[in-house]
Amino acid sequence: MTEQIRPTGPRPLPGQDGTPVARAAWAVVGVLVVVVVGLATLLARPLSGAEAAPATGGAGATVAATGHTTEATVSVQGMAFTPSTLEVPVGDRLVVTFVNTGDQRHDLVFANGAALPALAPGAQATLDVGVIGADLDGWCSLPGHRQMGMVMGVHAVGAPAPSDGAGGTAGPAGAAGADGMAGMAGHGASSPGPTMAELRAAAATAAAHPADLPPLSDAREHAYTFTVTEGVDRVTPGLTRAVWTYNGTSPGPVLHGRVGDTFRITLVNAGTMGHSIDFHAGELAPDGPMRTLEPGESLEYTFTAHRAGIWMYHCSTMPMSNHIANGMFGAVVIEPDGLEPVDRSYVLLQSEQYLGADGEPADAAKVATGIPDVVAFNGRAFQYDEHPLTARAGERVRLWVLDAGPNVPLAFHVVGTQFDTVWREGAYSVYRGTSTDGRTQGTTGAQLLPLLAAEGGFVELVAPEPGHYSFVDHAMSLAEKGAHGVLEVRP
Repeated sequence: MTEQIRPTGPRPLPGQDGTPVARAAWAVVGVLVVVVVGLATLLARPLSGAEAAPATGGAGATVAATGHTTEATVSVQGMAFTPSTLEVPVGDRLVVTFVNTGDQRHDLVFANGAALPALAPGAQATLDVGVIGADLDGWCSLPGHRQMGMVMGVHAVGAPAPSDGAGGTAGPAGAAGADGMAGMAGHGASSPGPTMAELRAAAATAAAHPADLPPLSDAREHAYTFTVTEGVDRVTPGLTRAVWTYNGTSPGPVLHGRVGDTFRITLVNAGTMGHSIDFHAGELAPDGPMRTLEPGESLEYTFTAHRAGIWMYHCSTMPMSNHIANGMFGAVVIEPDGLEPVDRSYVLLQSEQYLGADGEPADAAKVATGIPDVVAFNGRAFQYDEHPLTARAGERVRLWVLDAGPNVPLAFHVVGTQFDTVWREGAYSVYRGTSTDGRTQGTTGAQLLPLLAAEGGFVELVAPEPGHYSFVDHAMSLAEKGAHGVLEVRP
């Protein structure tokens, strides 16, 4: 279960958070820097009559303040600041009016510590950036936004060129390159990938996420409330990560229905930033129901399931990769007409985790590489090794499987068995029953259900004898990162 821990106090700037030891060390360094700078100011007065000011963006240099103020207005277009570069004469004070013309919250922070809080769409605020003595970086510090290209640069016109890496940056940070990936560090130092032993230790002490497919009711209309929450989840005994969820769990609730059923979802954003939802099981224009909600807002999302499948739902607020990686996904199971009953039905959603600093959201730079630290079924690595799924010998087991991504494919396999039925994205490739022309299909089988991100299907199997049958992502390095569980078959 997700432990709901709300952050308190102002959010630290990227790079200022980390371990308690690191924070204490930086605090000591900060005190020493203040003392040294203060002494330097007292002992070294400028020869000219102009007042000296610390060079914004420099490395201990000073610049004579001109007494003039340069004012600029910055807005948002898509996931970018406009303009992305500000030209400011060296020595001028910079005052920026930030107008959030985007469709979700953004903030604006600068490398010298000047910062505005996150502003809602349509809001604006003014920031005194300080006296500009060297080129200066700026960005949006909300998770993933910087990596999406929300960076800007202040170019100090007339400033001396830096030497030996001191005195400022080589150029404005707004020139992030074609990939918009400037500032890859994100929120603090990233966490190293946890070991299998650490992940299993955490899984052993946590309750397993329910994998049973919810029963199918006779109702043809279904109403649910999905509340977006933000909390902290334990990854290992010594590491936590921020999670964003629907109804407090990741994955969110599994919905179950038939072709023709109508689903009415009330989405409530109880988080601190913009969130949304996209149901692949429905067909309707995204403009209204999939829009980003501000904190405290809600909407009703109604769709009718016209086709069978295991359909993904997820947050569609940019960057989607981060919102999914932080836990905002789930599944809607719509059964094909005439689906035969089985003894056991389970639902397994594979997803990836890209770990940032302790207690922080996913590292957006890692997300962009597509190389996860952890891969899990139903949100927690190795949980079904520590808490196996169960069946009895000779029972027919149906496994509904969805690759929630956000990036990597899934090669689903159950060790020691063969699938006599495989249904993927609306079609049978292997079928245990009788075909339309009367021929029995019992002599065919499959070893794998291959799925790309957002694809889903189901497989059926009958374990011939008691034992422990591992189910895995057969991309074995991903199984070793947590996409592994056990089906315990009893006599």
